[in-house]
Order: sequence, then structure tokens, then C-alpha cells
Amino acid sequence: MTSDTSYTTEEVAKLLKISKLTVYDLIKKGELPSYKVGKQMRVDASDLEAYKRKAKGKMSGSVQPSPDNAARSIPAASAAGRPFVITGQDVSLDILANYLEKSGEFGRPLRSYAGSLDSLIAMYRGEADIVSTHLLDGDTGEYNLPYIRKILTGFSYIVVHLLVRNAGFYVRAGNPLKIENWDDLGRPGLRIANREKGSGARVLLDEQLRLRGISPGAVAGYGDEQTNHIGVAGKVASGDADVGVGAEKAAAIVGQVDFIPLIRERYDLVALKTPENESRIAALLSILRSGAFRQELGAISGYDLSLTGTILFET
Repeated sequence: MTSDTSYTTEEVAKLLKISKLTVYDLIKKGELPSYKVGKQMRVDASDLEAYKRKAKGKMSGSVQPSPDNAARSIPAASAAGRPFVITGQDVSLDILANYLEKSGEFGRPLRSYAGSLDSLIAMYRGEADIVSTHLLDGDTGEYNLPYIRKILTGFSYIVVHLLVRNAGFYVRAGNPLKIENWDDLGRPGLRIANREKGSGARVLLDEQLRLRGISPGAVAGYGDEQTNHIGVAGKVASGDADVGVGAEKAAAIVGQVDFIPLIRERYDLVALKTPENESRIAALLSILRSGAFRQELGAISGYDLSLTGTILFET
């Protein structure tokens, strides 16, 4: 390795044989120096080697499990060596994380900006404690529960409603191409800006294409993946794409795009029911149902909070 070599967080995770969330935790704690290039975190090879030497020094004279194996052998809510993790990209989750920290039950929660499907998989692997999800099952029209039941088979969990928000199309200001509904995605030559695999918006798009018999390969730009709603809306605003799928709020943030609402999506939270989590789930429900939390979310336009804090399903 040369002094000029650097790695992404994904590459660091593979080299150390740990999860990406563990890498973020090391960075947050200051144990692994990093810097940002654009939207991507980088770690210099020299800093990675220094961390490895330090870690080996701590382990000398004793036999310890690897970080990933240790995390998988301990329930997520009590996994030693990592903070409480809450996943998702909506701003409501940043607000919720602040309330969780103030409650004293969760320490200082670590925010992971993973997509809905990836969040559920992280929970299955013991890498996340509260996950948010907005995944549409096209065959039933139901949100979240079909996916949760399949992925968390064998787990005891609770599903709590957070909010409802609009999802739909970002189109250029004035909608010059007159894009109005899902069927329009089958137009020849229409360019789309897509989300990454595992995100709720990507699942929503794929389900709508499947239901209409539209081949993803026939949609120009289908492989152009962005990691968040703002990135998708930005592609449309710049003229690099004609349409994108996402939540309404990003259109207002980016500007120069119009938003066409197509569906009301349900945004839910999932937490595992373990002895360690019993008091935390009670605290979570108390926060979601509190007037202060609902008032703070209510100040953000576009949220339906009429059922916030309702238990939708539990095993």
C-alpha cells in the first residue's frame, strides 16, 4: 500500500471483515481517522494500518471474537462495542434520534442512512435496533408488513406507525413532457434517475414497472442510481433526467422541479422485542405519542401524523 492509497467505508469493512455500521462507529468515536470527498467518506491506508496495529496491541495475550461474530452473538439492543442504531433517511428520524437520546434509555443513538430493505436486513443481522421502512407490496397494495414478515421470520418484533407522506414523480418545472402517471414510464426515450437497490423508492418503482409489464432494461437511465431523494430530484432539475421517484419534501429543497403525487406511503418503525429492549420500546412509544414530538413533526409540511405511535403489528 502506498501513502496515497485511500479506501471507502465499504472497502474498509471488507478489509477488516466487519460491518459498514461498525466502520462508521469507529469513525464517529475518532478511532479511525477519515475525511470526506464529495459525498463519500475516505480512510487513508496509513491510518487504517495504524488502527490495525493498535487493535492488535489491545488483543495481545487474549483470544477475542471478531467484531462481526461478536455482534451476531449478542442481541442487537445490547451488542457490546456499538451504540444503539436507528436507520432511515427521513428528517423525522433525525428528530426522533434527538428525543431518544434525551430519554436516557438509548445512550447516544447512531444514525444510519440505509434504505428500507437494507435496514431490515441489518436488523436481521443484529446491526440495527430501530429500523424505518416504506416498502410497497404491489400485489396487495400493503406497505411494509409483507416484507417484515418475510425477513424477520423467527424474530419477535413490534411494528409502530410513524407517519404518512406523499411519494411520486419529480419532473422538470412546468412538466414540459406531461408526465402524469406510472404508465408514462413506458414511453420510449424517457430518461429516469433511479434510487439504489434496497431503498423504498426503488422498490416502489420496481413494483410499478412489474405491475405494468414494463421491462427495467427498456427504461433509459434505470441504472443511474442516486443514494437519496435529493440526488434524484437534482438530476431532474439539472436536465440529466426527465423523471425520478421520491418523497415530496426533496422537490421543495432542490427547487426547479415539480412534484406529482402518486401514492400515500406509510412510514413505519420496527424494533425487536427482547428483554433488553423492553424499557426502550416503552420509551419509544411514549416519545411517539407525546405532544412535544408530534408538535415538532407537525411543523414540517407534508406529514400525516394522525396515527403516529399506533402499534400496527407485533409478535
